[in-house]
Amino acid sequence: NCITSWDVRRKEKIMKMTGHKDTITSISLSPNGTHLLSNSMDGTLQTWDVRPFVTGNQRHDKTFVGGTHNAEKGLLNCSWSSDGSMVTGGSADRVVHIWDVLSTEELYYLPGHAGCVNSVIFHPKENVIASGSSDKSIYVGELAQ
Repeated sequence: NCITSWDVRRKEKIMKMTGHKDTITSISLSPNGTHLLSNSMDGTLQTWDVRPFVTGNQRHDKTFVGGTHNAEKGLLNCSWSSDGSMVTGGSADRVVHIWDVLSTEELYYLPGHAGCVNSVIFHPKENVIASGSSDKSIYVGELAQ
């Protein structure tokens, strides 16, 4: 339930981020490198400020609620849009959830998969998203502007 960052040159911990209440299944670094996104079995995605001058409890930034995990305990991923304005993560409710980073508002609720959504990723240049599910399908769709 804790994310720890190490300085491999000095062989020491340099930051510790606590806040999730269950196992973390995935992390993703923001496109500009200042924040980390984590997906957890507690049903939340959280962002963390990983800039070196931020200390202690000030690292936790935002919490995104809506996705779920279930008894399958799958390793559900998370990702950022290329401009860092949206985040998404896998969810056991068979829905792709996409949130606005600034407001934490859910922008898109995209049902359609018959199984747990294990992987979701944004296209690096286009307003397109792809999702993979335990139902053995991959969906690709264009998001509204």
